[in-house]
Amino acid sequence: AAARQRMVQRLTQVHHIAMPEVLRAMAAVERHHFVDSALAGQAYEDTSLPIGFNQTISKPQVVARMLQLLLQVPIPAGAKVLEVGTGCGYQAAVLAQLFHQVYSVERISGLHHKAHQHLLDLHRLGAQIAGLHLILGDGMLGYKPAAPYHAIIAAAGGEDLPQAWLDQLAPGGRLVAPIVQKQDGHQALVVMDKAVDGSLRRQVLDAVHFVPLKSGLV
Repeated sequence: AAARQRMVQRLTQVHHIAMPEVLRAMAAVERHHFVDSALAGQAYEDTSLPIGFNQTISKPQVVARMLQLLLQVPIPAGAKVLEVGTGCGYQAAVLAQLFHQVYSVERISGLHHKAHQHLLDLHRLGAQIAGLHLILGDGMLGYKPAAPYHAIIAAAGGEDLPQAWLDQLAPGGRLVAPIVQKQDGHQALVVMDKAVDGSLRRQVLDAVHFVPLKSGLV
């Protein structure tokens, strides 16, 4: 608990995360439950960690920043969020502190099952993760049965935003994801807002580093 609180203080003092609901959500979820026991001592450091299958858990400051960006637009009661790339389940658990319904899609079956076990263990410990749905599927297709979503967040970056994500974003909603920039081949964080008339507005922010966005199940 003390290490987790120091992580939250760092988010505020070093990384300028100021939104109280984001800080509360980050404080509420025990990150060490989502990494191998050998890495538990590093769980609250500001670093990405391996979670198997050539994937990583994102740095706490990256998770917090993306969530703060998502919440900078009005979020209605009962809002739904789509997460592309469940990974180990950590970010899904944090999202569940902020949104009424969370739909999280993972294409790697081994990770999907690992995340399910992590979240089940967390629930047994009394964590509040109601409204969280894990889906084994191709994240590039989004998850149409529960669309539209007031927020979409992706933990993998491709050359552009899949059309399915834009189609499944609700009017007034926001999408936050990394994409590969054509000019240099590096990833940058992109924020896409959909107006009530369906028009889209894109902001390209600073450089980030995520695993590549891929299609298909493995």
